[in-house]
Parts: sequence; C-alpha cells; structure tokens
Amino acid sequence: MSERGPDVQAQRPEVAIGLSRVGLTGVEKVIRIAQSGSEQLFSASIECFVDLGPDQKGAHMSRFEEVVNDAIGEVIVGGSGFRAEQLAQRVAELVRVRQGARRAEVTIAARYPEHRPAPLSGINTQEIYTLFGVAVASERGTRRLVGVAAQGITACPCAQELVADHARRQLDEDGFSAYEIERILGIVPVATHNQRGLGTLHVGVTEAEPLEIEAATLLRIVEGSMSSEIYELMKRSDEAAVVMRAHARPRFVEDCVREMISGVLTELPQLPQDAFVSARQENLETIHQHNVLAEREGTIGELRAELELALEPVGRTTSLRDWLDA
Repeated sequence: MSERGPDVQAQRPEVAIGLSRVGLTGVEKVIRIAQSGSEQLFSASIECFVDLGPDQKGAHMSRFEEVVNDAIGEVIVGGSGFRAEQLAQRVAELVRVRQGARRAEVTIAARYPEHRPAPLSGINTQEIYTLFGVAVASERGTRRLVGVAAQGITACPCAQELVADHARRQLDEDGFSAYEIERILGIVPVATHNQRGLGTLHVGVTEAEPLEIEAATLLRIVEGSMSSEIYELMKRSDEAAVVMRAHARPRFVEDCVREMISGVLTELPQLPQDAFVSARQENLETIHQHNVLAEREGTIGELRAELELALEPVGRTTSLRDWLDA
C-alpha cells in the first residue's frame, strides 16, 4: 500500500447535500496572546469549521490540526504577539485555503487570570475570566470579534418589592409613620433572592475599521451591568459590601443585557455604524430549578437608532451569522 492512498474525502457523497459546519471542537492548546499591553500564555480551547459543498464527501480533518499548530507556532516561536481575534483570523484564513472551502470559522476561548483588590479590605484576589477571539474568512474577506465572559451577582427586583411591601405593612401595624417607614426602607437593605450571573459580550468590526478593543473595557462593561461584582477571596467587610451593593442595585436578567448594550455605546463611541454587538446574560436561579436567559444582537447603527433616537426596530435586526457572512 502506498503512503498516499485515495482521497476519500474528495469523493462525491451518496447524499449530495452541503453542510454548513464541519470541523473540530475541543482542541486544547497553550497560546501566547497580547493583552493589555503585555504578552502572556493562556490555556485555550479552539474550534475550527468550514462549510462543505454537496460534491465533497468530507473535510480533511488532519489539516485543521496542522493549521492550528502552524498558526500557534507563528505566535509562540515567532513571538509576534497576536491578539485573540487576530490569531482566530490567521487560523481561519489558513484553514479556508488548505481545505479549499468557501467559508471558514474559528473560535478561540482562552481562560486567563486578573488580580483585583477586594472592595473594602483591599486584599488581592485572583479572578478567572474567559477571552474570546472569533473570525470568519470567506471569499469576500474576513470579519472578527473579540469577547469576554465574566460572572457577577444579581438581586431580583420583583421579590425585593414584594418583601418591601410586606415590611411596610408590618411597620405600619407597629405604629411607624409613612415618613418613618420610607426612611427605614431607604437605609436598611431589603431582602430578595439572588442569582449568580454569567455575562458574555462580543464586539466585532469589519476589515475596513480595524479597531483594537481592549478586553479590560469589555470586562468592565459586563461586570458593571450586574447588581455587583463578585470576588473569589473576601474578608467579612467585603462580603457585606458586595451584598449591600447588590441589594441597592436590583436587576433582572433583561436589565443586565440592556446595561451591556448601553455600556458599549457609552464607553466605545468610536465604533462605526456597521460594528456588531452581541450581549448575553444567563442567571442561575436560587429559588427555582430553572435558569433564565436574555440576549440581544445587532449593529451599532441599529442599537443607537433604537436607544438614542427612540426608533422602533424595523423587522429582524442583524444576527451574528448575518454580520459575519455580510
């Protein structure tokens, strides 16, 4: 048998139907990424996909791994200091060429630490976040996104108002005046149930607008959208500060997504109209067995028109797939 056998993948399939995504998931690599002005190593999970035409039986799976290794070699050996989205772009463009595909899609998810002081004690705590780089390469060019995922705490506004109404009745029956009741409720945190929130935010720009967006800015927006940040290591004073802050800013899962969108428009005013934003929030419920989720996608132009100009969205807004393939 020769070392180079027949190219089975290039044969025509029995069922001539094209596939939108074929590739690898769960590829684990250590990569060097330029982030916040410095370079460091990250543990990353990588996904690579191509579309597959109806006349091709299969993709050449080994070529995905070869391309990933080559691109990572450029970064680690060459020390080129790619950002996550730049590395995703490099892999996507190489995969498209070597697979002979019309479209290639790559996602890099890298876990990395940030050191932050606890809110009152100032004790140094290590927090773990996820950095995303996403790119799609096609015959028309390449589009890419940078994203982050962070956790926080949310306090339910609905349950808090129910508890506050109950407290008003109890205080009224105990002889407190209406003025005293509202003064008490304005000082003492009102109980409610909490959720641990998982916020994810992606921002994408076109090749014509190669803006670099810092992950630190996106993290600030995501954490600020929830009732309070959370910390892995805290003293008792820090725990009290986090709980009180969360109960002073009760937010639904929907509020968190809207706050993320507002944060992008406020903190990244340089984004062009055709830049893309995807915001997603999932809250892990404590008094229910289910979780709750909210998300919103759209271009900066669509979001600005809706928020700042009070214009109703016209039809379906741009989805991530729409924007990546535009």
